[in-house]
Amino acid sequence: MTEEAFEDVALRRDLGFFYRLYRPTDATGEVLFLLHGSGVDETTLVPLARQIAPRAVLVAVRGRIAQEDGFRWFTRITPTRFEQDSIRDEADAFAGFIGEVARRHNLDLSRSTFLGYSNGANLVSSVMLLHPGLVERAALLRPMPVLDNVPPTDLSKVRVLIIAGAADLTYAPFAPALVTLLSQHGAEPDARIVPSGHEFGGSDAAIVRQWLTAPAPHEAG
Repeated sequence: MTEEAFEDVALRRDLGFFYRLYRPTDATGEVLFLLHGSGVDETTLVPLARQIAPRAVLVAVRGRIAQEDGFRWFTRITPTRFEQDSIRDEADAFAGFIGEVARRHNLDLSRSTFLGYSNGANLVSSVMLLHPGLVERAALLRPMPVLDNVPPTDLSKVRVLIIAGAADLTYAPFAPALVTLLSQHGAEPDARIVPSGHEFGGSDAAIVRQWLTAPAPHEAG
């Protein structure tokens, strides 16, 4: 799908996070919020999202923490340890952004899925745990748990897909802990493994596309 098939996709600076809105001319009303990984920007997940849901409105958001030539979502201490106040501050800010951008652009949050990769996936899971009720569906690519302390949270109505990379030696070992954490809070994560490293690709797109079109567990019965 070419850029011409979308309305204006210029970088928007009117809310708490910079973002681009991709609205296909034949949009269905489905929405994908895109949260990129570390050191890049809001455009990096757009090609993947187009593979997953070509007629969805895309809200491609830029993390606010500068890293090298790009951005991330919260401050890193080591590759697997993160500044807790930064996580909570940015999760709070993003929770506010979700409602603001939905109102401004008439987006249906009940038809929205949050697609996060790596650091972006970790921000999504943090919003889920700290602000229950905002995220109803989340597809998390190469995630890990990042919060040291998690409040009591009911995630029983949330659909969560977790995709780890079999050759992702740094982060894949943490994926089971995230599955356990979300399960302890009532979610039933659909956990998958693809034969790749930390990078994402066509296998991820195929899994997310199938997962989105499958009925929710409570509907399947």
